[in-house]
Amino acid sequence: MAAGRFLPNEGIVPLSDVPQLAVSELRQCVLADIDDGARLVALFGCPSNATLRLFAVLAHQYLGQLSVASTKVTGSYPALTPECPEAHLFEREIYEQWGVEPTGHPWLKPVRFESRRKWEGARPHAANQSAVCGEIDFFQVEGEEVHEVAVGPVHAGVIEPGHFRFQCHGETVQHLEISLGYQHRGIEDAVVRDSGKRTLHYMETLAGDTTIGHTTAYCRNVEALTGTDLSARAEAIRGIALELERMANHIGDLGALAGDIGFLPTLSYCGRIRGDLLNLTALLCGNRFGRSLIHPGGVNYDVDEEIAEIMRERLQSIWRDAKSAVDLLWRSSSVLARFEGVGALDSDTAQAIGLVGVAARACGLPRDVRQSFPYGIYKKAHIPMAIGQNGDVMARALVRWQEIEHSTAFVLDQLDSLPSGSPSVRIGKFPQESHLAVSLVEGWRGEICHVALTRQADHYQGYKVIDPSFHNWFGLALALRNQQISDFPLCNKSFNLSYCGHDL
Repeated sequence: MAAGRFLPNEGIVPLSDVPQLAVSELRQCVLADIDDGARLVALFGCPSNATLRLFAVLAHQYLGQLSVASTKVTGSYPALTPECPEAHLFEREIYEQWGVEPTGHPWLKPVRFESRRKWEGARPHAANQSAVCGEIDFFQVEGEEVHEVAVGPVHAGVIEPGHFRFQCHGETVQHLEISLGYQHRGIEDAVVRDSGKRTLHYMETLAGDTTIGHTTAYCRNVEALTGTDLSARAEAIRGIALELERMANHIGDLGALAGDIGFLPTLSYCGRIRGDLLNLTALLCGNRFGRSLIHPGGVNYDVDEEIAEIMRERLQSIWRDAKSAVDLLWRSSSVLARFEGVGALDSDTAQAIGLVGVAARACGLPRDVRQSFPYGIYKKAHIPMAIGQNGDVMARALVRWQEIEHSTAFVLDQLDSLPSGSPSVRIGKFPQESHLAVSLVEGWRGEICHVALTRQADHYQGYKVIDPSFHNWFGLALALRNQQISDFPLCNKSFNLSYCGHDL
């Protein structure tokens, strides 16, 4: 961002040094940077007296740098969305939360059905305006033999709530609209109110299957703000935990994809193997999802040589079993026929809507925070990037499998060469002056972004979380266009996005 403030991943900047641009200037800068290949990482508001201060954070991948700038708005501002589709959900969220309207936005539908937040500059008639959860003006396709299929929000089995509205012509999906927000928990507001007493718990449970990813992003912000340097040993243990989380979820997804097409051998094996990987995390910290492992300043549990040896032996056995189970998929022509060409997205569409993580890499986009914006152990240890080409179910499955292979090699290498040092250090105080901190982490779904706005006495005046699902749900909707409605479960699982990570 030519007029923005550049900073590295895990960078901090005094709030007074974040440029405040005119609305038109910020808009021009964001659009120019997007045209030059930058990506919109975050766009959010924070009250500033009688105005709302909008912050835009962009990722300049080929520079390895982030940029941040801001502007102040009151009742409305010209929307970015018509020229920058990846801003559409951010601007819907701003309107829903603060009542500031991005004029020209094509459809300001609710994001989480939350009440608008009160602030000094809010318009009186909009201060508490909110939609009734689930009530939304769905897009409708009209014509002969066009019909709607509504699914959810209550689903069969143990699954989180979400509503899917299909506009179909016969069996072909013309349009899929996804409505979420049924379990909005107000985590961002709670972090600001909490003053740190329960913040770590919020991060560990923000998206339960991404405990390590979100907790790492939060802790890295705290460590940047307090000037805390972790030991190499703590960084290695965090990296091991993050890759175990990635492997457990990826192998579970491959099994679920097999189940969605009735290929039961791989389904059965992968369910058990996922449990074995979760048990490795439990061996680290006593909890299968990694809760209580990470804290600001390092990790709560060390890895001695006995535990390291047990983990090595188990992981080598897990890899052999996983390879045997997943090879069954690749050797089955009936599996390949169901995976190939289904739910495809091209790279131009993926880039336009801001896809991240597995879904983006399956479309050929080289987006991986561990390489583009390395942090912690990834500044020293290189993990190859798994890239697909066709953006279909097959590509998303192959990317997952390649990442399991890469992560297995990484964890074994780290266990063989754990550095010495203390697993934990004491952190200091936040700076007295208000600061902004940005942390990116490559979670198993993709890019996790946490932005912290501090004030004095170690308190937050604002905290923004962007789970990869926030970027990717619209990608699933586009992947279903012109597909058979019977392919929805398969496409849905190939993205495997989080409801609670979106709803926060």
